[in-house]
Amino acid sequence: MKRLDLIFSERELDEMLKCLEKAEVPGYTVMKHVTGRGPERVVSEDMEFTGLGANAHVIVFCQEEILERIKNSVQPILNYYGGVAYISEANPL
Repeated sequence: MKRLDLIFSERELDEMLKCLEKAEVPGYTVMKHVTGRGPERVVSEDMEFTGLGANAHVIVFCQEEILERIKNSVQPILNYYGGVAYISEANPL
């Protein structure tokens, strides 16, 4: 089983979730208002009133065959708006 971590601007969350649904993922976890430090060495923070600048973190556990569909679906969003995606091994308990 594989684990896919997607971190991107929260503004693109709805579009990203539509892409995951299109790829027929078995399920996902969404964490909103994620902050952290990137290569710019600055901790990203959202603007309290608007939420602009906040990131979302989506985690997907799936079989390897589904990853290609996910990649084809979400890559255009990541290329256009930015964000990161990482794949790792996941072993259930």
